[in-house]
Amino acid sequence: MVLLLFSLGAVSKSKPLWGFFGHKHIGRLAVFTLPQEMIGFYKKNIEWITEHSPDPDRRRYALKVEAPRHYIDLDRWGEPPFPELTRDWVTDAMRHTDISILSQDGDTIPLVKADQIDWATTKKVRVSRYMIPVKTYQSFFRKHIHNRQKYDCASLQELGANKDFPCGKLLVNDHLFADGLNPYYTEYLMRQLTRAFQAGDVSRILHRSADLGHYIADGHVPLHTTENYNGQLTGQVGIHAFWESRIPELFADEQYDYFVGKADYIRDKRQWIWDYVTQSHSYVDSVLSIEKHLRQTYPADEQMCFEQHNTIMVKTPCKPFAAAYQKAMNGMVEDRFRKAIHSVGSAWYSAWVDAGRPNLDLLDSEDVLSEKDSLQQYYEKGKIKGRSHWE
Repeated sequence: MVLLLFSLGAVSKSKPLWGFFGHKHIGRLAVFTLPQEMIGFYKKNIEWITEHSPDPDRRRYALKVEAPRHYIDLDRWGEPPFPELTRDWVTDAMRHTDISILSQDGDTIPLVKADQIDWATTKKVRVSRYMIPVKTYQSFFRKHIHNRQKYDCASLQELGANKDFPCGKLLVNDHLFADGLNPYYTEYLMRQLTRAFQAGDVSRILHRSADLGHYIADGHVPLHTTENYNGQLTGQVGIHAFWESRIPELFADEQYDYFVGKADYIRDKRQWIWDYVTQSHSYVDSVLSIEKHLRQTYPADEQMCFEQHNTIMVKTPCKPFAAAYQKAMNGMVEDRFRKAIHSVGSAWYSAWVDAGRPNLDLLDSEDVLSEKDSLQQYYEKGKIKGRSHWE
């Protein structure tokens, strides 16, 4: 779940044991890519940004809807360029969501079977036994399904005048949600950050900046783009934490070049997001095949070591073995780490430009900095709601 950090214990199956190293580094270092008009505000709040960059991971212990924001299983959608996905969140969700009604009599009545519709050519959608214009259905879907507004029986009448749709509980099977939403949600948060800048809302600016940085970092991790996210389909369980946590924790500060240049303005946000996500996905085969070959050729008794962290003994890839994996990947982890830093800064900068370049020096962040961290209690006491990347 993070570009380098979510399951910090390589074999931990509950919680990260070593701190949120990667996300904190990426959020902190992104500040130094910003132009003069922004860097003062962000440097003043750099400790807050650093500490709250892992918040989305903490949120996974509190909210069921959080997990899919961290990944997208692109291999579930065929081959690049993934023509089944239009890249528009509402459109893609509509095309991959089945809807039924649980009637007051206890019967399940199908309304829409999305996989039975040729969305590329159709102009009407069958809802129950009625044919509804696609635009009418899309409007209904955006309002009552996608935005999760409270549904009542009368809302179905919006699909057409005098339609005798059955009344009951709406049952929604969202396949897009199940396979991950990272690029869609990242685009949404960029718009939210722009609005926060426009409103001069310091709390929203800082929270959106930290969250946006987290999801962008996640999108730069190859294993966040595949159904085989932890090697569980290929007998390589634990590779997720190995790649994104163990390697950067061992080598980032002593070897990585953190100078990534100044943030760029992003004109086509959607294309930019999908470009780096699909690039991440292009590395999946290498991430897996290189690790598998290394396991087969490296001395087996030198692959895993026990290390003590605080009061806990953790079994984790030995440093020489991790160094061999990093070398075999020819700098892939460092490259994705650096690109994530630059991408986060560019996203913040672009949202600020789109907001009209407001004067951030006029904003007071004292109230935000003194907020109580409400997510930490869920993280410390809870269990992840949704898919974990290290199980």
